[in-house]
Amino acid sequence: MKRELPPDTFRAQTWRVIWFLPLQMLIWGGMAVILLAGLPWYGNLTLALVVGHSIGCQALLAHEVLHGALGMSRRWQNFFGWLGFGPFVVPPEFWRKWHNVVHHGNTNAGDADPDSFGTLRRYKADPKQKRFTRLAPGSGTWYSYLFLVYSFTFHAQLVLWFQARKRKPFKGFDRGKAIRQSFVCVAAWGVLAVLSGPLAVFTVLVPFMVANALGQGYILTNHFLRPQTATNNPLDNSMSLRSHPVLDRLHFRFSHHVEHHFFPKMSSNKAPRVRVWLEQHHGDRYVAMPHSTALKLLYSTPRVYRSATELVDPNNPGRVVDLLPLQKQYAASNR
Repeated sequence: MKRELPPDTFRAQTWRVIWFLPLQMLIWGGMAVILLAGLPWYGNLTLALVVGHSIGCQALLAHEVLHGALGMSRRWQNFFGWLGFGPFVVPPEFWRKWHNVVHHGNTNAGDADPDSFGTLRRYKADPKQKRFTRLAPGSGTWYSYLFLVYSFTFHAQLVLWFQARKRKPFKGFDRGKAIRQSFVCVAAWGVLAVLSGPLAVFTVLVPFMVANALGQGYILTNHFLRPQTATNNPLDNSMSLRSHPVLDRLHFRFSHHVEHHFFPKMSSNKAPRVRVWLEQHHGDRYVAMPHSTALKLLYSTPRVYRSATELVDPNNPGRVVDLLPLQKQYAASNR
C-alpha cells in the first residue's frame, strides 16, 4: 500500500488541529446559552444534544492526535488529548498505553485485548464474570440497551482500576498518576453540575450520555463482529463501516477502522484512499457493513468467543453465532 498510494497519504496533517476551535465554541457556547438564556426545556435539550455530539467528535479527533497523525510535540498532543478525552475521564497518557499499545498490539487476540469481552475460558475460570456480560449489547436484558450511553467511561475505569493493575502489558505505566488525574476530571464535572443546579441535566447528564453513545456506536462495532486471530491482521480481526457521507466527515472518518489499524499514524482524511486500495486488492477479506446494520447485529449477537469464529452467551451456552457468514455477506467483493 505504501508503495502504491501517494506519499502525502502518510504525512502528518497538523493543520487539522484547527477543528478543535469550532468544537470548543459549540461546547462552551452551548453550555453558556443553557445556563444563561432561560430557554424552554426542549431548547435546552437541543443544545445539550449539540454539546454532547461536539464532545464526542472532539474525542474522535483527539484519538488521531494521540496516535501522532497530526504531528506536534508530545506536550501539545497531551493538551489536545485532554480536550478530547478529559470529558470521558480518560487521561491522555493512560489512553496512549491502553489504546495505542495494548489494544493495537493485541487486537482481538484471545483474552489479551482489553477492549474485548474475551473467550469462554475466562468465564469458566471465574463464573462471577458472567453477570458482567448481561450489561452488554446482545445479552437481551433491557438494561443492555443503555450500554452505549455510559460504557466508554465505564470501561475505561475498569481497565484503569483492574486490568492496568494485573496485566503485564501495562507494566511500568504510572497507574496512580492516571487515577489521580481521573479524579480531577470527575471533580470538574461535579463543579459544573453544582454550578448548573437543575440545569445539570442539560449541561452534564445529556452531553455525557450522547458523547459516550457516539463513540461507542463506532468502537463496539469495530471488532465485536469479527473473528479472533492468531496474527494481528486488520483485514481479519477488524471491521470498517459505511456511514452517511455527512456524518462520516463530521466524525472524522472513524468509520474507516480497518484502514486505521493498518496505519494508526495516518490522518483520517486520507483513509478513503486506503479503503479503495483494499477493496480493489482484498475485496473478499475487507469487511465494511452499513453502520445501522452493524448496530443491529451488535444487539442480536452474543459477545463472548466460544472459538475464534463463534460467539456464545456464557449465561446461555446453547446460543451460538458463527461469524464467518457475515464476512461472506458483507465483504467488499459482494457489493
